[in-house]
Amino acid sequence: MKNIGFLSFGHWSDSPHSATRSASDVLHQSIELAEAVEDLGGDGAYYRVHHFAQQLASPFPLLAAVGARTSRIEIGTGVIDMRYENPLYMAEDAGAADLISDGRLQLGISRGSPEQVIDGYRYFGYAPSEGQSDADLARQHTQVLLEVLKGRGFAEPNPRPMFPNPPGRLRLEPHSPGLRDRIWWGAGTRATAEWTAEQGMNLMSSTLLTEDTGVPFHELQAEQIQRFRDAWKAAGHEREPRVSVSRSIFALVDDRDRAYFGGSGGDDQVGFLEGGRARFGRTYAAEPDQLVEQLREDTAVAAADTLLLTVPNQLGVEYNAHVVESILKHVAPELGWR
Repeated sequence: MKNIGFLSFGHWSDSPHSATRSASDVLHQSIELAEAVEDLGGDGAYYRVHHFAQQLASPFPLLAAVGARTSRIEIGTGVIDMRYENPLYMAEDAGAADLISDGRLQLGISRGSPEQVIDGYRYFGYAPSEGQSDADLARQHTQVLLEVLKGRGFAEPNPRPMFPNPPGRLRLEPHSPGLRDRIWWGAGTRATAEWTAEQGMNLMSSTLLTEDTGVPFHELQAEQIQRFRDAWKAAGHEREPRVSVSRSIFALVDDRDRAYFGGSGGDDQVGFLEGGRARFGRTYAAEPDQLVEQLREDTAVAAADTLLLTVPNQLGVEYNAHVVESILKHVAPELGWR
């Protein structure tokens, strides 16, 4: 069995070919797709976060809305760039969204990806300290978030408060028990995956790794996952960790699929990202029986407990629900995922 959800970047464009012409379109359709995927038997609705772009950027109002309109599926992010975040305010927002969804929030966070603007986090009021990198800034914010999510009191109460206080130091409210165990880190390298395990976070690995050893992407990613699990065991954490991978997978079952994605399948790509070599995973697009055979060979998908299907959100809710349903109906049962 494998959890299968979707991951949407939430693009919009005023192109006449786009079903999402505005931010309002994207937000409403993101909620509607989550409802549709829950009805189809899917397991998760995840959303990417990008600032200064015509894409989803403010996750917590959306997550709370999805949580209120669904009852079963996991809701999450993949990922929130922690360079931009006030970790205390984030903990309050996350706690509220998790309580609204009755504990279904799976919060993916990370250092983030190349940006639309130069050092965009500075516009949000954050900057690395002297001798610190922007990655250090993200990890510093993350450590604060993880600590306050434990729910321990840390703030000195006012001796004459507006409202009566409980005894001792105060924690942030609302606090959602268990959310700390549902934080995921988006790791782009094998070393970062090991750090993720040491921090007691789940592993979220995407369709690119910011390193290349010459082996196929799925093998490099499978090694990353194994290193994560080895580091988790060495750290002595008591609970079992979770691992997700994301893939672009399209089952060609009708003429629309063939028109949109008939020529999209191919091999990995190797490029340069922020000055270093990076390996990008392939797109899977084939008839269902071919997909089954191709995915049997994907060692990273096999190693993960959660698969996030990246969806072309600008093609609209109905078509994206069809994309997910095709995998759930024609591919997942043949691979033992259902």
